[in-house]
Amino acid sequence: MAKIRIDKKIVGYRVESADDKAAAKKAAQKSAQKADQKADQKADQKAEDGPAGRRLSVEGNVVRMHEKLERPEMLQGSTYKVKTPVSDHAMYVTINDIILNPGTEHEQRRPFEIFINSKNLDHYQWIVALTRLMSAVFRKGGDVAFMVDELKAVFDPRGGYWQPGGKFMPSIIAELGYIVEKHLRFIGLLPPDSMDEHKRKLVEQKRREFEDQKRQQDAFARSEYPAGAQMCSGCSAAAVVFLDGCMTCLACGDSKCG
Repeated sequence: MAKIRIDKKIVGYRVESADDKAAAKKAAQKSAQKADQKADQKADQKAEDGPAGRRLSVEGNVVRMHEKLERPEMLQGSTYKVKTPVSDHAMYVTINDIILNPGTEHEQRRPFEIFINSKNLDHYQWIVALTRLMSAVFRKGGDVAFMVDELKAVFDPRGGYWQPGGKFMPSIIAELGYIVEKHLRFIGLLPPDSMDEHKRKLVEQKRREFEDQKRQQDAFARSEYPAGAQMCSGCSAAAVVFLDGCMTCLACGDSKCG
């Protein structure tokens, strides 16, 4: 038997039985199993990380958007030009998207960040604050379409302005809401805004009838809708005309007669 040298002071002792040895062996096996599970989890997490080393939230094999998603080195995006009559300089709105689950049936394009660039420094503070908040909402995940209605409901106390083509815009923020809506429709997060075939044919018929009645028009009118049309409360376009005893919008098909 080999000698065992004890360098520390003995403060207690016990007699180890066969049951104690079996319990110690079982505890050691459990510790080894836990260590193996942790190693497997770390390996799975590395496999789930993207090429840029970003952490992804995974439910099964489907990657979901969440606020801890790190920005990749490259994003795809679209830039929209906004030129309003209330400002001498145009604004350029850029919305960058991240592609989740690329190459799979669950591939999805989600907005990740938004920037607004303009030479007009009068709006610099609120532009920076607004774009940072909107980007944070984009990265939070979930349904981000609610921002469209919130932005479109903002009215300028000094009054809005008319866009070329005859559409009224209550404020610059509201126009930003329309741009976000347009982008969400482009990437498929919102359904396309289109009338059904029956309503489209009805609107075209009523438009032809009204134009036949009002042949003489202002040569300098820039609106694509008939002269004298009123503004629609639904789509804010100056396209509401009176036909067949009912006010009907030639832009969205809204009618008081149903």
